[in-house]
Amino acid sequence: IECLTILRGVRASADEPGVWEGGDILEPKTGKIYRVRLQVQSGGKSLEVRGYLGFFFRNQYWQRQE
Repeated sequence: IECLTILRGVRASADEPGVWEGGDILEPKTGKIYRVRLQVQSGGKSLEVRGYLGFFFRNQYWQRQE
């Protein structure tokens, strides 16, 4: 899949440095859209990606390639 937008509308948190929130994330396999919260970890080497719908959520950890 080329040129597929998976994140949109995410903004830096005014209260928490290294956190972005308020946007949506697309699950490409199912086409479902979830709210998203991103948090930088390990000095920028890892990104915690939390997709959630109501009280249900799932975390993924994306690693930066060097």
